[in-house]
Amino acid sequence: MRPSLSFPHPAVDDSKTITDQPIDTVLLLQQAHHPNAGGIVLFSGEVRNHNGGKPVLYLEYEAYVPMAEKIIQEIVQAAIQKWDLYYAAAVHRIGKLEISESAVVVVTSHSHRKEAYEANQYIIDGIKHEAPIWKCEHYTDGTYVWGKNCH
Repeated sequence: MRPSLSFPHPAVDDSKTITDQPIDTVLLLQQAHHPNAGGIVLFSGEVRNHNGGKPVLYLEYEAYVPMAEKIIQEIVQAAIQKWDLYYAAAVHRIGKLEISESAVVVVTSHSHRKEAYEANQYIIDGIKHEAPIWKCEHYTDGTYVWGKNCH
């Protein structure tokens, strides 16, 4: 992070990256503001009401929390270094999530939108492919399926 007297916050949010509580997207967005930032990107992966032509009732996420947190923090730090971000944070939910809840939120802040977008996509793709987080889709017909996420 580039130090600033008016914005001394760290380039990365040090709070938990895995939570069983609703993700505070407003707080994450507020923390991303920086006087040198021209672009802030907030991605929220939402629980949708369908998948593969089947109506979804809700999702459940499980994680190996210590490893998932370590991997997410490493991915975020790598993005900060690669794109020289002013701020980056990623939080993933575990437990039961209802339709329209945020399952994962990634926020990035940079002088330019292109870099903020690229870094944000790098972080979410890294989480989906590397973090030990598993999804179970529960369908309205009473069936459920584990998997179907990138990991």
